[in-house]
Amino acid sequence: MTDTPTKRDISSPADVRGIQRRTLAVLSIAQIVGGVGVAVGLALSSVVVDQLSGSTVISGLAGTATVLGAALLALPIARTAARSGRRAGLSLAYVAATAGCALSVLAITIESWPLLLVGLVLVGGGSAGNLAARYSATDLSPKGHAARHLSLVVWMATVGSVAGPNLAKPADHVGMSAGLVANAGPFAFSALAFALAWLVVAAGLRPDPLKLARSLAERTEPAEQSAPGTPGASGATPAVQDKALRNGWRTLRTTPMARRALAMIAISHTAMVSVMSMTPVKLHHDGSSLDVIGLVISLHIAGMYVLSPVVGWLADKAGRVPVLILGMSLLLASAVLAGTAQHSVWQVTAGLVLLGLGWSCGLVAGSALVTESVPLDRRPAVQGLSDLIMNICGATGTVVAGAIVGVLSYGVLGLVVGVMVTAAGIWLYLTTRR
Repeated sequence: MTDTPTKRDISSPADVRGIQRRTLAVLSIAQIVGGVGVAVGLALSSVVVDQLSGSTVISGLAGTATVLGAALLALPIARTAARSGRRAGLSLAYVAATAGCALSVLAITIESWPLLLVGLVLVGGGSAGNLAARYSATDLSPKGHAARHLSLVVWMATVGSVAGPNLAKPADHVGMSAGLVANAGPFAFSALAFALAWLVVAAGLRPDPLKLARSLAERTEPAEQSAPGTPGASGATPAVQDKALRNGWRTLRTTPMARRALAMIAISHTAMVSVMSMTPVKLHHDGSSLDVIGLVISLHIAGMYVLSPVVGWLADKAGRVPVLILGMSLLLASAVLAGTAQHSVWQVTAGLVLLGLGWSCGLVAGSALVTESVPLDRRPAVQGLSDLIMNICGATGTVVAGAIVGVLSYGVLGLVVGVMVTAAGIWLYLTTRR
């Protein structure tokens, strides 16, 4: 099957539906494998930085580095997708993550926490790739099904993401048996997972869904879509695509609903990564074993992904905004539970599960709303900007979270997050009502 279908290649809506099913299957497999890569390193990164640096505040930079990496790669991935298709954008993400894992292994071997943070920035490419995959699932979605298709790909990350943290210890044992130093094995395992995700995307994502969507749009609106120099045209030059990214900012400024959706995505992600990144450190300082920490993070990730198809269905049926407000409510409940847990592992776990559910509502409903609020030719740019802003906010949140926990306490972090999500929910309700 060619990458740029002709009219004879795609002759009916049934053909498009068949390609969309294949696209969802390929993206789902990549999500599973990529989810393993993200989660294995996620379970240990802050603990390893804590051990190498001897500082709780610096340990918070582990989560910051990963989220910052996802933010820094968001626009290059979007630009590559806009110019060369979704397959090229996702390939860039997973190759960067593979390189970051290899650098992390080297950093742990020579006991350099600054170099480990540099490696974790590149590892953030795995998260950026998994996030970008959700938008790839919407390019060929029928009207009214974007949230469900998007949530299906998000849900498929459940398998890899839940299993990943529990593979950290076995991967460490295998790594030491192979001659690696302690804690290096999980990052070597993640490198293999990201490399496999890249192979799945490179070999299986054909035809490219974004290129096909543009081709179909050109047939229905040839004068508008295929005009020379039109952003989003399949043959657009890099200069035109850079202009498209600038137009993405203009689109956000002139589309209130897209701005609200992006704000909810960013706040949901900031709340989630702030609490989640400091929870392993809290549990470690409370005396919890690596097995317990891995279990808590696994249950948290299950909360993020397991019910995402239900969230997608609800967002399509009840509306995006009600699901976003539900997400803010769940994040508030999470902050209260985790922040008041003291030394109760089970209360922390319950809070982390709700944290994942609230994040799922914000990501699925918000991403669907962002996609549907802007025209096709602007979508890659606006989606890339959405991930950029989301991850910048998340990275800032982890820095602040590390400082709050290091100077004050984990309970104060819960209070700050609770106030933030409450204010966001009220703002969304009032502005949407007007």
